[in-house]
Amino acid sequence: MAKNNLNSGATILDEPPADLDRPPAARGFDARFSRPRAADDDDAEEPFLRARRRVPVRRGLLPAWARSPWGRLAFAAAVAAALGIIAALLVATRNFADHDPRFRIDSSASIQTLGNSQLSRAELLSVFGSDIGRNLFFVPLSQRRIALEQIPWVRQATVMRLLPNQLRVAITERTPIAFVQVRGRIELADADGVILTMTPRQMSARHYSFPVVSGIAPADPLSIRSARMHIYQKFIADLDSTGEHISAQLSEVDLSDPDDVRATVPANGSDLLLHFGQEDFLARWRNYQAHIAQWQQQYPKLASVDLRYDHEVVLKMAGDPAPSAAPNPTLKPATNPATQPASRPVQTAPKQPTHTPPPQHATTHKAKPAHHTPPVKTHGLPPHTRAWAA
Repeated sequence: MAKNNLNSGATILDEPPADLDRPPAARGFDARFSRPRAADDDDAEEPFLRARRRVPVRRGLLPAWARSPWGRLAFAAAVAAALGIIAALLVATRNFADHDPRFRIDSSASIQTLGNSQLSRAELLSVFGSDIGRNLFFVPLSQRRIALEQIPWVRQATVMRLLPNQLRVAITERTPIAFVQVRGRIELADADGVILTMTPRQMSARHYSFPVVSGIAPADPLSIRSARMHIYQKFIADLDSTGEHISAQLSEVDLSDPDDVRATVPANGSDLLLHFGQEDFLARWRNYQAHIAQWQQQYPKLASVDLRYDHEVVLKMAGDPAPSAAPNPTLKPATNPATQPASRPVQTAPKQPTHTPPPQHATTHKAKPAHHTPPVKTHGLPPHTRAWAA
């Protein structure tokens, strides 16, 4: 509708704007979330409403019939009765297992033994003497296992129950690898240095053939014995690495000094002591083997050969307090001369040996004149020393 303004002559429309007819939005409502209005419906403007989150209703643990006071009382009685029945069943089962004669170990025939070849069955059953006539479930298996492993020959033991009335005992025995001297007797020792007792008849029946090892004493801690036996195993394995079984030629191995393995071998009806040090055992044995015939021909009273040095060997005669050095060019040159023992007479230039006077109670040895004492030679090289005669 138009109106004329008398003063200005302008025409004024009397129609209100379309936006003025829109209903006001709800208070606190965000227009961004309002539902879009349809093009043909200006009056149906409604805000978008989110669905309400359902909150779960917590129900009690008791069933519906137990929610009343009498129902709770009845439910508690039912639970108590069930627990009582379970406890009664457990007690009855335990009494049955503990006292039923079918679970009793009647005799030693109910104890099985496995893995024993060195130990007799009687020696193993001596641990279970108090278990004869006892209920199977009353046998303390862990204590019996510990008692079995206290036997020197037993390396590891296992004890288990076999229903209804049997025990099974399985052991792993130790393996002897050497003879040892213990208070004037010959015993056996395994790789860990454990002393194993066996009668001479049993040793003969088993045909044991080992070198006699000295330096392993029962009074020493097991850690020391084990370390020395590991050196012994390394020594034997090195000598036998070529398959020639050289260790069978050894009669005794001395491990008293871990830095110097000494072995005794028979030679010309007597014992000859060889010093091998702590390495290159096979190479030093080869050197001894290559020259022993020549040394024995020149020195019939040869008693000791020290093979530890790189440029020479040291020979000692029977009853000679001062060893003699002989050049040995067959061995490899020394890589570090400073590491050689200072107490040994390692000589690199020709010179006359100095005789050390023996104690007064020992027999005095004198050096023969130079034209009477043959020089020690190796492969035709010039002599470096002269040997002392016994």
